[in-house]
Amino acid sequence: MPQSATVDEAEHEKRLAAQAAAELVESGMSVGLGTGTTVAQLLDVLAGRRLRLRCVATSPRTEQAARALGLAVEEFGTIERIDLAIDGADQVSPDGWLVKGGGAAHTREKIVAASADRFVVIVDSAKPVPSLRPPVPLELLAFGLDSTLRRLRVIGPVRRRDVAPSPDGGVICDYLGPVEDPALLAGAFDAVPGVVEHGLFPPELVAEVFVGRGDMVERVPVIPRREATRPDRP
Repeated sequence: MPQSATVDEAEHEKRLAAQAAAELVESGMSVGLGTGTTVAQLLDVLAGRRLRLRCVATSPRTEQAARALGLAVEEFGTIERIDLAIDGADQVSPDGWLVKGGGAAHTREKIVAASADRFVVIVDSAKPVPSLRPPVPLELLAFGLDSTLRRLRVIGPVRRRDVAPSPDGGVICDYLGPVEDPALLAGAFDAVPGVVEHGLFPPELVAEVFVGRGDMVERVPVIPRREATRPDRP
């Protein structure tokens, strides 16, 4: 989306992407609902279709909004499998990596995305980027926080975000260093004790990205480099 695009134009694109993704939802499905302004558009569209759904919300904010619109939201543990998860993203790279967590719900969002048979991302045209850039959200355990931060700052600069703890009590921070190789950076975060989760979502999680562009929606399938494409190991 051009820099001159207005907030109204961005919301229009989000709405179009949400409407397109909502067409994937069928009555009887279990649906994972993400968090954020684009998902807010999705909730409104889904509620208007009056389908019989079982929904899992990734944040209290989404749960409250979904219930207010008449969507049936259940505890995650009551649903054996999720047919489809739909969520927004802060950034989408050309090879399918995502940065998520601007709303500090990335831990729950990643759990739900990984649990779904299909994970679809809905964004406006400002979210696809040539390469990922900071900030990358982090959720950290409060226990041993200073120790965790010292270890993370060996990787790059990290700043604590001035927000409430996550729904699960985690401390929200942002990594502000370079994101040259998302896979290596994700591995570095994963190796630090005290990191609950980070906002780098790999292409292996993503089935498709719906991008609102002006008055149309571009559907971008994600074809990640999977282990299955490599020679078999003994």
